[in-house]
Order: sequence, then structure tokens, then C-alpha cells
Amino acid sequence: MKPLMMHGHERSITQIKYNLEGDLLFSSAKDKNPNVWYSINGERLGTYDGHQGAVWCLDPKWDNSHLVTGAADNSCRLWDIETGKNISMISTNTSVRTCNFSYSGNMVCFTTDKAMKYPCEINVVDARTFSPDEPVMKLPIPTGGPKVTSMIWSSLDSNLLTGHENGDLVLWDLKTHKKVKMSSDHDKAIVDIQASKDGTMFITASKDSNAMLWDSDTLEQLKVYKTERPVNSASISPLFDHVVLGGGQEAMDVTTSSTRIGKFDARFFHLVFEEEFGRVKGHFGPINSIQFHPDGRGYASGGEDGYVRVHQFDDSYFEFKFDY
Repeated sequence: MKPLMMHGHERSITQIKYNLEGDLLFSSAKDKNPNVWYSINGERLGTYDGHQGAVWCLDPKWDNSHLVTGAADNSCRLWDIETGKNISMISTNTSVRTCNFSYSGNMVCFTTDKAMKYPCEINVVDARTFSPDEPVMKLPIPTGGPKVTSMIWSSLDSNLLTGHENGDLVLWDLKTHKKVKMSSDHDKAIVDIQASKDGTMFITASKDSNAMLWDSDTLEQLKVYKTERPVNSASISPLFDHVVLGGGQEAMDVTTSSTRIGKFDARFFHLVFEEEFGRVKGHFGPINSIQFHPDGRGYASGGEDGYVRVHQFDDSYFEFKFDY
């Protein structure tokens, strides 16, 4: 399994995302320009130029028409995917930590950081106007409340799931603007949330070295995948009962350890049995974002080393049967 190594960023990768079909891969990093790549051969299609700070998050719309990005320059921007044109921009008070299109693509949710006396806010705007003046929803997290570190849409367009820096997981109802359910099973920040293909389950990755599988509607904790190091990202395979976890030691501690120990591997667990069955080496630093290809026949990971690696699974992966 020889990966495509794509080096289009000068600084560490913050998020990578496939589009719905999986032919395009979008990457954002702590440099100013998000990239789009052909996932089949690693060719870079182009960059989206305009941000003035680290880009924390990005999300392509299901029909490949628009891309939304959020950055540390206190802005959330809407782009035309094909031309790279910056269509619209929402200015915020603090940096934008997460952003996602809803299932229909008609709404965009983004959350801002808590900083400089401003509270952490969850904003939902109409994607067609992309104007902050008439938001669909605006929820400030109360003072002293934990800031949002990850967010996805759930049950199509009706709910939001937010992960917080103290390990809380909250389900919000978009119509009533209220908390529906909350769970505090993680001990530290939830840094990534990814849904399964059909949206019935989702997986959370946390700095407390665990990834957890949840039921989307009841917020019931189904499975726990334990590791020894912070998990920065986790993804559920659309094809098999597999999950992949990416993470590793905190970037600032990396110099104190040898690279041989295998701290920065992508780790494959069985979805049901919570057992690790494989590892893939590669990154020279912690993995910040990892995602299965939408057809389940490969995966991509983005690391602190600034590389995006795209892997196609070998035949042995498809022949592998978990004994039980």
C-alpha cells in the first residue's frame, strides 16, 4: 500500500474532507490557502485564496458547487468550488473553529471561539444568502461554559451535535434552539466528530486518548476504542465494520520521543469488537485529520507534518476476515 503523498501546504493540516463522490479531496491547514486535490492521482486542482490566517475547518456542499471555510482571521467564507471565487464572507468577533453544510446544503453552521471577552457562539445561517444579519439560529455558550471544539449536523437538517473542550457532547434542536441531550463520557476535549454513512451513528475523537461510537438519536454510547495517546480524528468505514483512528502525541512533545515507536500510526479497530487489527505508519508527526474514502476502498490522512497522504487499500484488506 504505497500512499500518494501530497505536499501543498507549508504548515500543519487542520482538516481534510472528501466530497460526496470521493473524487475530490479538500484540505485546510494553518497556512492561509485551502487546497482541492484529485483523490485518484494526488494532482492539485487549485487553491482558495483570500483568508488571512490559519484555516481551521472546511466543508464542501454535496453537489460540489460551494465550499465553506472558517479561519483564524475571524471570518467564515463561501467559495465557488469550480472557479475558486470567494462568493461571500461573514465576519465574526473571534476565529471560526468549525463549519459545516447541513444535509440539504441550504444551511451553514459555524462556531466561533471564546476569546477577548466574546463568548463562544453557535451560528446557523442560510447558505443561499450567507448573510449574518438574519441568522437561522444564534446561540452564545454562557460565560464559563466550555467552548465548542467540533460540530456536525445530525438527523438531516434538524439537529446539531457539538463537542466541547471539557469532553461534553451536546445535541441541539434547531427548531427550539434548546439542548435536547447531553453526555459527559469524555474527560477531555472532543476534537473531531464524524457520522457514519447512513447517519445513524457517529464517532467522536478526544484528547483523553479514546474514540467513542454513539447513536445519533439517543446519544447512547455504543462502543469505546482505547489508545494510549490523544486521538485527533476518527472515521467510520462505509464498507466494513471498521473504524480508523488518527492522532499521536501532542505536537509540542514530539521532539522528546523517537519516531520509531510508532506513535503516529493510523490505527484500525473493529467497529463491533473494539479490537485493533492493523496500523499504518507514515506521518512524521501526529495525524490531525483522517477520513475513509466514501467508497470505503481507501482513506486519507492529514498530519502535523503538512502532508496529506491518500491510501488505497490492498487486496489483503478486503480478504481480511475478523475471527469471532
